[in-house]
Amino acid sequence: MQTSQTTRDGDDSVATDEAPSVMRRSRVHEGWSFPLGANWDGLGVNFALFSAHATRVELCLFDETGEHELERIELPEYTDEVWHGYLPDVRPGQLYGYRVYGPYAPEEGHRFNPNKLLLDPYAKQIVGEIKWDEALFGYTIGHPDGDLSFDERDSAEFMPKCKVVDPAFTWGRSRGVQLPWDKTIVYETHVRGYTMRHPSVPEALRGTFAGLMVNDVVDYIRSLGVSSVELLPIHAFADDQHLQEQGLHNYWGYNTLGFFAPHSRYLSGESVNEFKEMVARFHAADLEVILDVVYNHTAEGNELGPTLSLKGIDNASYYRLMPDEPRYYIDDTGTGNTLNLSHQRVLQMVTDSLRYWATEMRVDGFRFDLATILGREPHGFDEGGGFLDSCRQDPVLSRVKLIAEPWDCGPGGYQVGGFPPGWAEWNDRYRDTVRAFWRGDEGKLPELATRLMGSADLFNRRGRRPFASVNFVTAHDGYTLFDLVAYNDKHNEANGENNQDGHSDNLSWNHGEEGQSDNDEIQALRLRQIRNFIATTLFSQGTPMLLAGDELLRTQQGNNNAYCQDNEISWLDWNLDGNAHAMIEYVRRVTALRLRYPILRRGRFLSGEYNEEMGLKEVTWLAPDGNEMSVERWEDSEARTLGLMLDGRAQPSGIRRAGADITLLLIFNAHHDSVAFHLPEAPSGGGWLCRLDTSWSTEEEAFQGANGQRSSGQRSFGEEHVMESRSLALLELVQLEQVQQADNAAT
Repeated sequence: MQTSQTTRDGDDSVATDEAPSVMRRSRVHEGWSFPLGANWDGLGVNFALFSAHATRVELCLFDETGEHELERIELPEYTDEVWHGYLPDVRPGQLYGYRVYGPYAPEEGHRFNPNKLLLDPYAKQIVGEIKWDEALFGYTIGHPDGDLSFDERDSAEFMPKCKVVDPAFTWGRSRGVQLPWDKTIVYETHVRGYTMRHPSVPEALRGTFAGLMVNDVVDYIRSLGVSSVELLPIHAFADDQHLQEQGLHNYWGYNTLGFFAPHSRYLSGESVNEFKEMVARFHAADLEVILDVVYNHTAEGNELGPTLSLKGIDNASYYRLMPDEPRYYIDDTGTGNTLNLSHQRVLQMVTDSLRYWATEMRVDGFRFDLATILGREPHGFDEGGGFLDSCRQDPVLSRVKLIAEPWDCGPGGYQVGGFPPGWAEWNDRYRDTVRAFWRGDEGKLPELATRLMGSADLFNRRGRRPFASVNFVTAHDGYTLFDLVAYNDKHNEANGENNQDGHSDNLSWNHGEEGQSDNDEIQALRLRQIRNFIATTLFSQGTPMLLAGDELLRTQQGNNNAYCQDNEISWLDWNLDGNAHAMIEYVRRVTALRLRYPILRRGRFLSGEYNEEMGLKEVTWLAPDGNEMSVERWEDSEARTLGLMLDGRAQPSGIRRAGADITLLLIFNAHHDSVAFHLPEAPSGGGWLCRLDTSWSTEEEAFQGANGQRSSGQRSFGEEHVMESRSLALLELVQLEQVQQADNAAT
């Protein structure tokens, strides 16, 4: 067992014979207990580490390669459970780690082992990668006592190292976008996968923040009409040992090592300022940056996992342990451990991390993986829990976008609609309903109507608005949009788990053939269904989210759990055919329509009740004969066609006055055959102009409709609009004088 003891004479720290060879000596001052982490002040670096149960903490300094430990310095002070010291001769670029002493008593929840080099939870940069070795584990693998045994091997050579950073960066005139929710369209993507095959990105920059800020990449994203780029986890994360042994990698990144450091593989150089440059470039293009963050668990796993950071710093404080058997971990995440946000210092770490990214890195919002964990207290999920309360009152966090994935694996973990005001939530009820409707499932009209109108049954409480519902059909986890219409069954064989991983019930439909098809009719129907999904998402009340690559008709070859596929299965293919180019233009057209019509993105829930004071119904649901839906029609399980008229005069805010928006008619036909839909009359109008019909299969048809050509777009009241099988249409109410002018022009 290699340990070190230090003695001090004045400010000098001297290592004994047991310590590694000392190549230089550092003076250590008392320093401060705040802020936590390694902080450069222009004169030196203050080191501060929380541990309530440690008996001693050593700071280990390494050479620039990270291979040689130069010195161990005992942090001299202990204030409010924080160990701290100040080194005036340390500069940015210094590599370091910690060794923490204390009881090794797993039955009591303590797993201190100073033989294991530990990462600073507040490290702003982590360099190098984990080299999996048995020395990384606090116990001896294969020992009869299992995790109760104590391993004396030094783990330093197998561990990445923390790096002191200089936070200085010139932002210039760069400012956050601060886009209102009603104009938000989220575009979920992956730093690496988005640019690994992009022809405009130099090879050396592919898969990095620098690659993502190449002009052609940013300009393309902006051209789609989306507003907010949501990046899959960019916090430093570990590559799982079992994946490496199979030649695979943790691609998604839901395996956090450090909550303050960007993942080293996403840096093309050595400076974390590359991330700041990317944010500044996106902001200059009026694009928000939202981070997918993982504060529910870490890469250390359960009692059989490695000792990398928190487990060796203060296991009993950082993790939720079984109350009667603290040797074992509460696993509400399905990953082996759960962070204990009921502990004030753990809560501080998470909120400090969020504030760091929101202020120092200037990101515009966060999407929280398994967010129910963050609202858990010892008694279960509580929307008034410490973390959720801290976000609501925090002057920084209350101003950024907060999006919850509102479920976890624990008891009562499904909490869609259960988060407090100020939060938006991924709405899987929307996803499943829309998928089932367009597949042609029976009896879906009533729930479809609810989902189209912002899911008021889930979110209309405590002053929450429709934007609280983040509406999506596809996301990183699951099928791409192309695969949703091309596969009945998952095909995850490449993951090495005998196709047992991933969900089996995807509400998908291959439309006649599994996978790629040369059948023209099947291809045409699949493309129409993709257009249906995109239009439904963009025309629903709430916050739409699109999966990057769906507009390119990207396929993962039927893999619905590509978390370990850091290869062409997951990377976007920018070698586009004619169908992909047409779909890109279609997405641009649909996003433009959403922004053009405010009635599609109202900040209040619209009601289908008649408003006597204003003399109108904000929402009218219509049957194919043009009449309002009756109870019998709603209950008809065979009905698959529905009209939705949104009255532009609907009250736009809490002030009782009529709106001046354009009235719209949306028609949804999931029937396998065409349906003649009788166009209803509407007050102060003279007819309907079809702006979009997903059965339009050519650019010429789409152009004519979008520009109001009577030959393909304009209809009179009572006239039939033939809805082709499985199609969606958006029509705009035109004034009587507009109809007359069009008639005169035609003659």
